[in-house]
This record gives sequence, structure tokens and C-alpha cells, in this order.
Amino acid sequence: MRNRLRSPLSYTRLSSAIFTVLFLAIVAAAQSDVPRQTIAVTYPLDETVVVKFRGTTRLPRLSGTAKIRRAGRRGTRVELSVDNLPRASELGGVYTTYVLWAISPEGHIDNLGEIKRSGSNFIDSKLDVTTPLQTFALMVTAEPHFLVRSPSRMVVLENLPPQRPGDAQIATVNVQYLGNTSDYFNDPQIPEIADSDLRETPTSLLGARQAINLARYAGADRDAADELKEAQQQLEQAENAWRLHQPTPEIDALSRRATSLGAHAEEMAGTRKAARLRREDTERRDAAIRDAERSASSAEEQITQLRTALEREQRQRENAERDLGNANEQVRDLRSEIARMREELERVRAESEQAKLQLARIEGERAAEQARQNAVQRAQQQQASAANFRQSLSQFGNVRETSRGLVLVLPESFWANARKSDLTAAANAKLEPLAALLANNPDYQIVIESFTDNRGDQNELQKLTQDRAQAIAERLVSAGVDSGRIQATGQGGGNPLASNATLSGRQRNRRTEITFILQSQPSAATSAQP
Repeated sequence: MRNRLRSPLSYTRLSSAIFTVLFLAIVAAAQSDVPRQTIAVTYPLDETVVVKFRGTTRLPRLSGTAKIRRAGRRGTRVELSVDNLPRASELGGVYTTYVLWAISPEGHIDNLGEIKRSGSNFIDSKLDVTTPLQTFALMVTAEPHFLVRSPSRMVVLENLPPQRPGDAQIATVNVQYLGNTSDYFNDPQIPEIADSDLRETPTSLLGARQAINLARYAGADRDAADELKEAQQQLEQAENAWRLHQPTPEIDALSRRATSLGAHAEEMAGTRKAARLRREDTERRDAAIRDAERSASSAEEQITQLRTALEREQRQRENAERDLGNANEQVRDLRSEIARMREELERVRAESEQAKLQLARIEGERAAEQARQNAVQRAQQQQASAANFRQSLSQFGNVRETSRGLVLVLPESFWANARKSDLTAAANAKLEPLAALLANNPDYQIVIESFTDNRGDQNELQKLTQDRAQAIAERLVSAGVDSGRIQATGQGGGNPLASNATLSGRQRNRRTEITFILQSQPSAATSAQP
């Protein structure tokens, strides 16, 4: 019997080759999912093999043991015992129970059954099942209900290779697989099981609720409405039995029936959705064929029209060639005439350009004379206005004439005290008519410079004079003077008029000067340019 088994090395090579093809197909179908890897065992006939299980990172302290015996046509019997199995809901609200799976290297997946547990404390869970597979890996996953057709990615236990196989020839091969890739397990909008205390709710009832949820998620509301309605009615019976505190076996029976109906509704929804999509695809293809036929008919009509148009164009081309010969003779005659007219045109253009230059020179001379007269007149007006402007400024303080322009010196009495930048009421009253005078004389740029003595910190003196100059500028602007004409600067304690060693000298040095610079006017020659 043992001689009929393949050697471990040959079977490993064969299984590895088969699984390599399977893995490439899986990766091509779902490249965004990372495949898991576990170990498949080839179990000898009529030999009992003990296999240990280890917990994954989900439940690292979980452990289990399985006795596995293959008995020919009767299949392979698996007796699994798991220690310290918590409630599945502790791994996430979508999970309600645990399922044992067998996975062959060829990719066959067998749901071996639900690992049941009850009560709120950790308990030992056992499962005694049979699989037709000979070479397979075993693993335990948390699932939304016991009738799921493919394992989720919540793997909690995986088998290890046998440590003491005895005399049996046992071959192992790596198995890679992908868990259930349904978006149901990743969708943040999927609600968890709505129950105030999951520990009090029977696991079978939780699984029935998830079966209904999965059916809805698969589109049963549209593609399997009758099956979904039947499953919902069965779930309502189970819910009523639980609310009425019926015996647990009766609740489990009703719940498992609802789970079965929900799984059937999910399967029918998937089947009908695929059929509907195929029908829609067929309809689209038929519509495309009809459109292509219409396009072909239209193309034939267009070809006929194009042929007629081509014949017409050919006749027109022949006529055009005859007309072209006649036209060529006319063109030669016209070219001779055009050459003569071009020479005449060039002569007329030259005479016209000469006349334009002469006219422009006359206009320029006249504009220059007019600009000169305007400049003389404006200079006379500015001289008369400057005298009036200086006389008007004298009422606000001392006025002197410098190379820059007229300088108005404001007295120290304009400020609240020697170290303040607040204008007195009398100063504000004087600045109002001064602003009106400046607004009526827009030809002057206004430079405000504030000075003080050198007693104190230089930075503070600089800030004081800058604040004073700015205060006068703001007062003038608020009274109607264009801010673009004003430049306000603080000079600090620099540029004294007298010695700062005496009281009278310091008083002279504390001053504010407003320089009025007459804006330069364009010259007569510049104004005359076009």
C-alpha cells in the first residue's frame, strides 16, 4: 500500500508546479491582494496522523490539534479540537462564528463545517468532519455565518507539518491562497451587528443576520427579491423566538434555516446579476450590430453620392482646363498692364510721401511754437502764483526760499510737549486752512521733515520725529490733500540749526519743516513732439 504512494520529493515537485500556475492565475485576477501561504499534507491511507495548529497574529495564543485518517473511498476524517476559542465577534462586528476549511494545492476549497461554541467564557471546541480530499491544508477563519462559500481573510488558525508521523510516508507542499476579497469586509459604511450585548445574543441568530446583510450587499433587493423576502421572514421568526425566550435549540433551528435562505438569496442574486449583466451585454452588442448595419447602409449611400459627385467634378475639371487655357492668355495681357500700373503707383507713392514729410514738418513747427507760448504763459502764471502762495504760507509760520523750494517752519507749539507727537487743538485749527491752500495748489510736492534735539535715546528720537511727520501728513490727507504728493520723514536729532548745549538752541532744533517743491513742467520742445 505504501509503495503505491508517490515519493515525497516527486509529489512535492508536481504539487509545486501545479500550485505555481494556480498562484499566477490568482495574482492576475487580484493583484491588489497579498496571498497567504500555508502547508498542505498528503495523508497516507489507513494511517492516523496528528497535526498541530498554531494561532495567527490575530489570535497568537490560540492552539489546536487534529487527528486525521484517510480511509479510501470514504474520504479523510478530521477530528479537530481547539482550545481557548473566543467569540468571533471579538475580531470585528461582521464576524459571528468560525469555519474549518480544507484547501488543496490545486485551489479546491472545502467548507468542512462550523466550529460551535457557547457561553461567555473560553471553552474547548471540537469538530468531527470528513473531506474527499487527500492532500490539503487546514485552517480556521472567522466568518459572518456558517454557510459561506469561501474563507475570509480573518485567519485565526493554520496547521503545522506533522512532527511525529511515525512510519507513514508523509509529503508536504506549500499552498498559497487568497481570502474572500468582497468589499463587504472593508467597506466602512457596513454597520456592525445591531445589538446592545453580543454576548447575550445566540451565535446562530447573529449569523442569520449577517447572512441577510450579505444577501442585500450582493444585490438581492434587486435580483433575488423573493428569496430575500423569504429569508427575512424566517429571520423574523427566529428573532421573535429569541425575544419570547424560546428554547435554544428552537432558536438555533430557525436561525440556521434563515441563514440557509440568506445564503441562497445571496447565491441567486449573484447568479441572476451575472445573467442580467450578460443579457445587458448581449443587448449592447446587438445594438452595436444594428448601429453597424445602419452605418454600413449609410456608408453605401455616401459612396454612391461620392461617386456621382466625382463624375460631376471630373466634368467640371475638363471644362475648367479649357477655361484655364483662355485665362492664361488673358493673364499674360493683364500682367503687362499691371507692370505699367505698378510703375505709375510707385511714382505717385513717392510724391505722396514727400508731401506727408513736408506737412509733418509744418505741423511740428506750429506745435513747437504753440508749446513755447504755452510754457512762457505757464511760467508767468506760476511766478505770479508762487508769490501769492508764499504770502499765504507766511500766516502759518516762518517761510524761507531754498534751492529745493519754499520751506515752511512750524513752531514747537504745534505739539503737546517736547516729547509728544500729539497735535494741539490750535495746530489742528491751523492745519485745516493750510490743507485747503495746498489742495488749491496741486503743482507742489510736499516734503514733511521733523527734527528734534539730541537729548535722549536716538531710536526713540527717530520714532518721535517720524510719528510727528506722519501725524501732519495724515492731517493734510484727511483735509483733502492727495496722499501721492506728500512725503513724510523723521530726521531724529540730526541736522541741528543751533547748539544743543543751550536751552534756546535745543528749542530751535525742535522743529518741523514743510518743503514745497514746484513740479517741473515739460519744455516747449518736448511738448511739441507728436
